[in-house]
Amino acid sequence: MKTDDPRTWMWSRALEVLAEAERLQKQFFHLGRSATLRPAWEPPVDIYEAQGTMHIVVALPGVSPERLKVQAEDQALVISGDRPLPWEEGRAEAIHRMEIPYGHFERRIEGLPAGLERTRTLLCDGCLFLTFEKGKPPCV
Repeated sequence: MKTDDPRTWMWSRALEVLAEAERLQKQFFHLGRSATLRPAWEPPVDIYEAQGTMHIVVALPGVSPERLKVQAEDQALVISGDRPLPWEEGRAEAIHRMEIPYGHFERRIEGLPAGLERTRTLLCDGCLFLTFEKGKPPCV
């Protein structure tokens, strides 16, 4: 085949895209039981500022509030919890496709500005919404 043959470069590009998709899948989802507290996956987040407040949105579909923990640790925000399998362990007769991650998760958000105060926490429509106000200097 010639190198300018569209089939060659299209196939090459398709392989590159598949390799990137596999890399991203491995980054966010690691198969395995989470009997230990090591995270099996980390949820994606959006972080943005608007009108003097910082907003963090974490995608956590299927995670109930009882299985969720948000805490501050050494200049970082740590969001962790567990998403259980939708069936009893060992009870699925066959798994035809499993793309949604399950098990223990953890997401560390480093480098947030100092002095943030959480003013709102909402778990709605499969997303955790956190709102922070920037600390105000004390009045003299």
